[in-house]
Amino acid sequence: MDPNLSRPKRSLGQNFLVDVNIQKKIVAALGADAMEVVLEVGPGRGALTRHLVSAVSKLVLIELDRDLAAMWAEKYRDRNDVTVLQGDVLTIPFWEAVEDPSQVHVIGNIPYNITSPIIFRLLERPRPKSILLTVQKEVAERIMAPVGSKEYGALSVGIRSIASVERLFGIGRHAFKPKPGVDSTVIRIVPFRPETLSLEEELSLRRLVRSAFQWRRKQLRKILRDHEALNISPELIEGVAERAEVDLTDRPERLSPEAFLRLVRTLP
Repeated sequence: MDPNLSRPKRSLGQNFLVDVNIQKKIVAALGADAMEVVLEVGPGRGALTRHLVSAVSKLVLIELDRDLAAMWAEKYRDRNDVTVLQGDVLTIPFWEAVEDPSQVHVIGNIPYNITSPIIFRLLERPRPKSILLTVQKEVAERIMAPVGSKEYGALSVGIRSIASVERLFGIGRHAFKPKPGVDSTVIRIVPFRPETLSLEEELSLRRLVRSAFQWRRKQLRKILRDHEALNISPELIEGVAERAEVDLTDRPERLSPEAFLRLVRTLP
């Protein structure tokens, strides 16, 4: 490999996973078989890629770094089972590279500075079969935080209302180069099938959850009544709460993802 390509770029949040045993453990946890399609976000220097090539029926690589993307395109130019996409996973239409997104496994060691946007991008419809990501330990804790805890918030509800989440194992910072200032966690996200929400309900839920946790120290009654994104008349609020079986004196962190779902389905 060109030594210039092996130098991590701070501007892209690059921390390369160099522990081979951990690399193999992550790929094994994905559970993709030889007949399946895998989309890898940010292959970097190939920590996971080298274990995926030839192990699955098709591998799609999304790489923002132009130099690394060019390297992978050149390396696999004669292979029909590898597609290299250069660009930002947040904006490029990557599902155009596969036939059926619902049957695709996604994997990636993603930049810590944009973890949440990437997760929500991957969970946009159409959703993949599964998503296996290495994320900052603290982000994993926020996603999986129990209801009522200080870590529980919009990220927890936003993901767990449309998918199940499982913590698989931790990774120490020494497994990366350069060594990040935090430890990591590998999580598996599996979108619910069939969908639990219509698209309209999902958009409404996103607005409700965002509004609620912007005012997380206020009671639910005040949020529903006074937040400019909701602005529900006092005459309707009591009936909404009764049908959704929620307590209007609760604060947002006391509502489970299921309670938020019930609430959004009763909102006018």
